[in-house]
Amino acid sequence: MPAPPRVLSVAGSDSGGGAGIQADLKTMLALGVHGMSVVTAVTAQDSTGVHGYWELPTEAVDAQLAAVLDDIGVDADRLAGVAAPIVVDPVCVSKHGDALLVPEAVEAIVALLLPLATVVTPNLAEVTRLTGLVIDDSAGQRRAADALLALGPAWVLVKGGHLVGDAVDLLTDGDTVVELRAPRLDNAHTHGTGCTLASAIASYLAIGATVPEAVRSAKDYVTGAIAAGFPLGAGIGPVDHGWRQR
Repeated sequence: MPAPPRVLSVAGSDSGGGAGIQADLKTMLALGVHGMSVVTAVTAQDSTGVHGYWELPTEAVDAQLAAVLDDIGVDADRLAGVAAPIVVDPVCVSKHGDALLVPEAVEAIVALLLPLATVVTPNLAEVTRLTGLVIDDSAGQRRAADALLALGPAWVLVKGGHLVGDAVDLLTDGDTVVELRAPRLDNAHTHGTGCTLASAIASYLAIGATVPEAVRSAKDYVTGAIAAGFPLGAGIGPVDHGWRQR
């Protein structure tokens, strides 16, 4: 049997299993691609928040990346240096409001990763960290997208999940503008939505979808995962990555 499309996630580990590398790999399995991972940090994390984190040494990250790329290769990943789409999920703030990146890391995303990105997928809090813009309505999403496009990515998806009303995400490359609308679901268990969306986009790109097709399909998948999100622990539970199989 031929190998399925391959997708590499470069991200931190979530010990609670709802976000990070764990969410990425679950999403990739659900969407029919072969998921691989480069772990950049380990977090002590549960449903109530992030209680500690430890960065891996640079040589450990480099060794993981080299092992995957030199032997297996990828069809979509999150770093430069390979002929594959790059999805950048600029994870700056956790679901619980915890800062996940030091200022120097945010500067590195802006200077080094955004110019290489096929798609960048910030939420509104991350837009503020990356551009300084404070967005509190749907009209501001286009301003945010324009500011992010000026930093170099091919496409920008400004997520509107924190706005009032329907969950409307704005996708644009500067010429094409697509609004992706979904009803706001009455479910508080949404841990891992951003990681899941980015991994779903990468998975659909690896399968061969265009960027608008991949983003639309990924949003449909995430909407179903949010609807099926379940309580876990004392705080915010995860989305259900396996909702289609169940």
